[in-house]
Amino acid sequence: MAHSENLTPEEAHKANVRRIWTVTGILAGVTALEFLLAFTMPAGIARNMIFVIMTFIKAFYIVAEFMHLRHEVKVLIWSIVLPCAFVVWLVIALLVEGSSIFAK
Repeated sequence: MAHSENLTPEEAHKANVRRIWTVTGILAGVTALEFLLAFTMPAGIARNMIFVIMTFIKAFYIVAEFMHLRHEVKVLIWSIVLPCAFVVWLVIALLVEGSSIFAK
């Protein structure tokens, strides 16, 4: 997308509206995929992990777009993404190990 200072106000508005619809389409597509998996996959740890991963993908995309993180310097992005990756790992580990409490 071109810089907004090079665009007329009408062109900038159209570019912003196009970007909003693109983001909406991507998020709706991921959500539709989640619904498809919810009704076609058997319940279990694999399905739960897929949902957790897809939820974090949507969260990262929302943060990147609406909080403008993707326009920041790489060090700031990694200082946010790396701790979140550890949280994803923690949630997946807890899902896997938490289900073993019921094993005999």
